[in-house]
Amino acid sequence: MGRKQGESHREYKKRMIDPVSESFCGAKWYNATIWLGHGGTTSCHHPPAHQIDLEEIKTNPSAIHNSRHKKKMRQMMQEGTRPKECEYCWKIEDMGKDADGNEPVSDRVYKTVIYEDEDLHRAATLDPQFDVNLKTLEIAFNRTCQLACSYCNPAFSSTWVKDIRVNGGYQGIKSDARGHFIDDAPYAEPFDQDQFNPYVDAFWRWWPELSTELEEIRVTGGEPLMTPDIYQLFDWFETTDEPNKDNMRFAINSNLMAKDSLLDKMIAGTQNINRFHLYTSCEAYGPQAEYIRDGLNWDKWTTAFEKVCSEANIEGLHMMMTINALCLDTIVDFFDWMLEMKRKYGHNRPGFTCNILRFPSFQSPLTLPDNLRAKYHDEVYTWLQKVRRKQEKDSTGQLLVQPWEQDQVSRLIEYLDVVKTPHRNTADRELLEHDFKLFYEQYDARRGLNFRETFPRLVEFYDSIKLQEFDTNEQDIQAPKTAGVTGGLYAKRVVTEDGEVKVVEMKMRNRKTGESDDDYDDEKYADDEKINKAGSSIGWDTETDGLGGAVDD
Repeated sequence: MGRKQGESHREYKKRMIDPVSESFCGAKWYNATIWLGHGGTTSCHHPPAHQIDLEEIKTNPSAIHNSRHKKKMRQMMQEGTRPKECEYCWKIEDMGKDADGNEPVSDRVYKTVIYEDEDLHRAATLDPQFDVNLKTLEIAFNRTCQLACSYCNPAFSSTWVKDIRVNGGYQGIKSDARGHFIDDAPYAEPFDQDQFNPYVDAFWRWWPELSTELEEIRVTGGEPLMTPDIYQLFDWFETTDEPNKDNMRFAINSNLMAKDSLLDKMIAGTQNINRFHLYTSCEAYGPQAEYIRDGLNWDKWTTAFEKVCSEANIEGLHMMMTINALCLDTIVDFFDWMLEMKRKYGHNRPGFTCNILRFPSFQSPLTLPDNLRAKYHDEVYTWLQKVRRKQEKDSTGQLLVQPWEQDQVSRLIEYLDVVKTPHRNTADRELLEHDFKLFYEQYDARRGLNFRETFPRLVEFYDSIKLQEFDTNEQDIQAPKTAGVTGGLYAKRVVTEDGEVKVVEMKMRNRKTGESDDDYDDEKYADDEKINKAGSSIGWDTETDGLGGAVDD
């Protein structure tokens, strides 16, 4: 791609990104995450999602990516202005130095370096109103999923939906996550399975043009292997005469807990694809992994992982770690397990990323007390130093833990030491601790789990937390009794550009199919008289912590 031989990511940034502007990121032009189930789109996992305009895509299907909001952000980046929605990267860059004393490398560098220099030069000078074809695309067709991870929510998991419908919303949560656990996220699935979905339709209308230039398509969920649409893409790779198919990477995010028949079907489908990549997720070891990612069976998951390594026609296997308050307790054990897999199958099976959870804030590693955070900091630091001393390589001569993976771990170490709040609007520590304990007490009761038995090193901290009182009105908002009932009551929430989730009112569920609750800011687009206004409220990405769901202001 764009990096020269021997060039570090820091050197690349100075050569390619800094001359454009202090805020430039190629992802705003060439990358998209799109939730086709409900029509949300964003430029990567980190910024809030916004709603696709239904009127626009009738005549311009590429507007599922080339939205008015993204075009505004492109203009800001060309001018050197930092969009607030990209706070994840600004927070990393503003740390000053990482654990090695170097300027930290944020995700906007990793998300830019994958593109060719000529494409980036074009983006830097292109009219921001111009429609561009994607180079990398991540899509989700729906939220069907058999897991209900602790940091997930009903917007991304049908199993989470069942939890809320059976047990009601979580009660008493006071911080920025209070809007995410109160109902079954009706906005996330406005169309029935057999109903026409204009967003999916726009995708397939754009596909003949898009597929000629697309370098990677990645399907997420939910769990993609449980979605029939995924197999239409497998069929396309098998039958199409499009020349670009041999160069295109086809990737799937899978939790590897699907039925054996579906896993076998995926493995068979990979035989017709030159460049297949699998992304899976975990960040803890054994029983602790099972607790965090409820529904995961550690033995079955590790068996499926090795089956893919040994049987699939696979170019890369990637581990997406979501660094949260609970995973740090066995994260070194998990690092060691990945090292063992690398020794057995090669340095990139798996490659791994450490994505730091910020939302919900009470599940962030920064909710932990200083003594625990220092203990985990030292454990991870010791592990990294050991890796660097040994310099283990695979059979091809590649380092088992690549320099960029070491940078990820180093960034985590520094984060635990330097950063004090997950994001700028985080509640105070007392409130976060309250939410931490209250959430996991309800989580245990609903899921038949036991926090104290699973995390013995956290018991002293857990038992020291004193729960706060909350008023009746707040309780009612947190647990609407009619959740999941057509025409019932649900809590309308908004997410600001600063990353704050707010429950603003209780509303009857009487919205038309595909209709949004929120409008674009009139003043922001006052010069455009033909705008069909739309907005969204969409949840956050559960794998890499991109907060979704925002009023588009």
